[in-house]
Amino acid sequence: MKRKLIAAVGVAGMVIGLAACGDSDSKGGDKASDAKELTVWLTVDAQKNWPELVKAADDAIVAKHPGLTIKHEYYGWPDKNAKLDAVLATDKAPDVVEMGNSEMIGYMSTGAFAEVDPSKFENSAAWLDALKESVTYDGKTYGVPYYAGGRVGTWRKDIAAEAGVTAAPKTWAEYTAALDTIQAAKGDKFSALYQPSPDWYAAMSFVYEAGGSIAKKDGDKWKGNLSSPESLKGLKQYKELLDKYMHADKTKDESDRPIVFGQGNSAAIFAAAWEGATAATPENDKVGGLKDKLENFVQPGPSGKNLPVFLGGSDLAIPAKSKAKDIAAEWINVFTGAQGQKGLVEKGNLPNNKTDLGPLKADPKTQVAATAAESSWFVPTASGWGQIEKAKLLQTTLRDIGTGNKSVEEAAKAADAEIDKVINTK
Repeated sequence: MKRKLIAAVGVAGMVIGLAACGDSDSKGGDKASDAKELTVWLTVDAQKNWPELVKAADDAIVAKHPGLTIKHEYYGWPDKNAKLDAVLATDKAPDVVEMGNSEMIGYMSTGAFAEVDPSKFENSAAWLDALKESVTYDGKTYGVPYYAGGRVGTWRKDIAAEAGVTAAPKTWAEYTAALDTIQAAKGDKFSALYQPSPDWYAAMSFVYEAGGSIAKKDGDKWKGNLSSPESLKGLKQYKELLDKYMHADKTKDESDRPIVFGQGNSAAIFAAAWEGATAATPENDKVGGLKDKLENFVQPGPSGKNLPVFLGGSDLAIPAKSKAKDIAAEWINVFTGAQGQKGLVEKGNLPNNKTDLGPLKADPKTQVAATAAESSWFVPTASGWGQIEKAKLLQTTLRDIGTGNKSVEEAAKAADAEIDKVINTK
């Protein structure tokens, strides 16, 4: 899954000192002392945004294993998995690979990744809930969370003030009351909330908050669960938001949401934390001075708690065919350990664990994103999940709901039927 970074907080002159790693190893791996070469595949995010963190991890490992050669290959998100699939069919598998968190499932379920012992990795007991789920399959751990990116509410505080709303909402009642006031003031051609219907990350937050889910396990099989009473409740709450506040094209997805938000015809979004900042960049800001007009807040939910969010993010895994599993685990432990997480946070990411999340909640620059990330959900860890994503089943369902092409009940029932066809396939 392609994700972008949270708006960077920008720390100049950062010096990262990573200590030599401990004795982390993977289960069933070759002896670290036998490895002469380590191949690490990361995405271009690391190459462009934190190469010094990669080098620090390399230096620590080489210092412990003199003579070791570490090779890096960097890939863009669109072509990464095709290249990985091709090489996994050979005896030339890399030793460490970066995966989008929801991409992990298909590889874990087919035995492509080696099992690891989470106790060998720093702060593993405090891994963020959704990230922990993303590296777990059938009760076993097959990867290590790398970093996360959350979702927050973002609104135009100038538009809110014009409508007499002077503070960001902290409850659902405050949120909907503010949107009602803004919508009434701006008229039907304006979207108090710009919420593309097919945005399943947003919609499923309401489903999970209501106690529902995309699918649930029944024995050793998964079954679609969108037509359960709880899921229907969440979908209807989502539909109500669309009907009342979203007056733009309900067939479009969220891919250009920052561009649309930057045009000035909407007051609020619920989106990845980087999207508001992207809307305010010079190329997207058609309002003028949008950066100073935006305010982030933790998205409240109808139940009275913060709305649970989908955490985008990356994991690091060790292919089962790696010939250097133990030393690969050592490299991952250094790269994702306490000092590595500090560096990633300084680059604008959320850490992989709740311990490091704590101090961010006290910093005004990161408070909202860090608080929002505490409550999260993750997709079903079913072997066929990749087929559901590939077919865009949830997007189609939500487009039908948003446009009124189907009732919520009809769309959910049809979605469950389609989910059931593929969710248990490998």
